[in-house]
Amino acid sequence: MILTFPKSMVSQFAPAGLKLLQVTGMPQRRVKIVITGDDFGYCPRRNQGIVECFLAGAISNVSLLVNASAAKDAAELAKRHNIPIGLHANLSEGLPICEQLRKESSLLNEDGFFHGKMGFRKALKNGLIKMSEVAQELRAQVQHFYTLTNQLPHHMDGHQHVHVLPEIRHVFAQVLYEFGIRYTRMPIEPGLRHCSWLEQHLMDFYMNVEQDALNSIDVFKNHKIRWPDAYIGLSTMGKNASLSTIQFAIENAISAGESTSNIAHEDHLVSSASSSPEHRALTVELMVHPGYPSIPEEGGCGEGPDDFSQSLDRVQELNILKNPELLKYYKRRNIQLCAFKDL
Repeated sequence: MILTFPKSMVSQFAPAGLKLLQVTGMPQRRVKIVITGDDFGYCPRRNQGIVECFLAGAISNVSLLVNASAAKDAAELAKRHNIPIGLHANLSEGLPICEQLRKESSLLNEDGFFHGKMGFRKALKNGLIKMSEVAQELRAQVQHFYTLTNQLPHHMDGHQHVHVLPEIRHVFAQVLYEFGIRYTRMPIEPGLRHCSWLEQHLMDFYMNVEQDALNSIDVFKNHKIRWPDAYIGLSTMGKNASLSTIQFAIENAISAGESTSNIAHEDHLVSSASSSPEHRALTVELMVHPGYPSIPEEGGCGEGPDDFSQSLDRVQELNILKNPELLKYYKRRNIQLCAFKDL
């Protein structure tokens, strides 16, 4: 059910004309938020921006692309600054880590690179992707992550949300289980369909991602993989990042988490390990992509940086995340930043 905040709160948090998801009359719970900087390692300027955000207290966690051009430097930066780090498994952009799969593989297009965000989905739908090769590449990426960081990832998710795709989800969950990686991302954002500022092609893609994630819950649950109570970040990417949209997303996540209609199975939410709902902290993951624009021909995962990486959208996220007003909002709202390793 969609209820509304008082008008003062709507004007403070939500873009015009939108309603916040809210359940009233319930005690406010403590909130722990994992703010994950995705695509760590993509290029030196991405690394620079992500580290700046971490040192400013604007993010609390990073997700490493091990096949990216600056992955080694990123791993060293994480060690130097004690940045909690997980694996952003990549099956859609650039080159495989597994040398054998670089020679011949269903994961590659005619140019010898991964199929791309939509190309991978098309190839999967057409039955062209071999799950044995998916497993082989995912294991290679986990092992390379260990080589770079001298540890297993605290969490593992999929670049461009490939981990919740049909068939892929089963392989992905099995690999997490094999390596004892306990946490993943479940990209189901409360209130997403009410975000009228999203362009239609983005909304269509995000709704497909959500449906794939909903269909993945039992798969990950059966492999004893966990995730936070709520996920946000689809509605706040790039040019859509602002104080109002991020606060709107957080308030919706809190409201959804306090309701009895949460989208995930409670016995596999990370907060369910503690006692009763009213005493345990509500956990949220905010996916972000801060950084500075990539220089042409510098960065990427083997075929150069993409358009999003070279745009000002990354700086938009960086500046909003570091904005003192947002950091004050966390403090005022009693929101504690943490990492997956702290859950």
